[in-house]
Amino acid sequence: METVEPPLTSLAHGGGCGCKLAPAVLQDILKGMPAAAPFANLMVGAETSDDAAVWRLNDQQALVATTDFFMPVVDDPFDFGRIAATNAISDIYAMGATPILALALVGMPVGVLSTRTIGQILEGGASVCAAAGIPVAGGHSIDSVEPIYGLVALGLVHPDQVLTNRNARAGDLLILTKALGVGILSAAFKGGRLHEAGYQSLIASTTRLNSVGSKLAGRAGVHAVTDVTGFGLLGHALEMARGAGVSVELTASPPLLDGVAGLLEAGVRTGASGRNWDSYGEAVDGADGLSRATRDLLTDPQTSGGLLIAVAASEAESLLAMVRADGFDQAAVVGRVVEGPARVRVTG
Repeated sequence: METVEPPLTSLAHGGGCGCKLAPAVLQDILKGMPAAAPFANLMVGAETSDDAAVWRLNDQQALVATTDFFMPVVDDPFDFGRIAATNAISDIYAMGATPILALALVGMPVGVLSTRTIGQILEGGASVCAAAGIPVAGGHSIDSVEPIYGLVALGLVHPDQVLTNRNARAGDLLILTKALGVGILSAAFKGGRLHEAGYQSLIASTTRLNSVGSKLAGRAGVHAVTDVTGFGLLGHALEMARGAGVSVELTASPPLLDGVAGLLEAGVRTGASGRNWDSYGEAVDGADGLSRATRDLLTDPQTSGGLLIAVAASEAESLLAMVRADGFDQAAVVGRVVEGPARVRVTG
């Protein structure tokens, strides 16, 4: 008699980028870390809350390095692998780099999941790496209580064209390449409340490579980029504001994935959105005037979310056209950068 395996999401206490430590907790942990010794070739390190580390190799090349992994956000093993790999490689694109190779990070409950299921997770990740034009060149695996999968990803970019989250300028417009609501759809899925169209919307968004990011390096008017993941749009916009010492205004009505609006009205939310708000809500101007639904949306953790791009207003229209032509149909202007303290205001 064939053994029936439990659903992947039932084996994890959280899923996707909702597993990330809350911003306040992470900040509290990192503040006790000793300052890194100075290295002349370390262009981007941990001190700026950026998406990846950058090491200058020579006058023409800089190495971009990142790692990302998490527990399942869906039950299909192949799709879980695809989502985790897409999410990990996104950090390379967010720096304007082109990926060159990946290493797999695998932690699986070997006595609970079959080797076939584990193999399908790895196959899903490898398929995304193939789509990105890179090999899975190795990795590491352990026997763990919860299923965990992700990648170490490496990429290359010209040292003069590295994109970070800290160079936004007053007057810039903010373009988001993907619609919001991944965490809300994920919560509905775990609760058995997600319809098929919503599930397909979730998969399509989370497995869409942010490869357009490599086209942003050196592009006129592009000043700062980050990818929107576990801290939600508000949290990552706040990191951008703090990095540049400016204020950010966000729209209360960003583009939504299919089915998200109805689920918001029904009160579907993730626990991570509440933790996010508790971590940085005090830095949001006019917070008392926000509806609970707006708050839940803007703090919603975005597993494999879109790129948030700060671009000069004069270049925004052409950049938006380019991003949409690259397959990001719901890309939209979601805010702007203004003079002021490093805070966020939600408008409209």
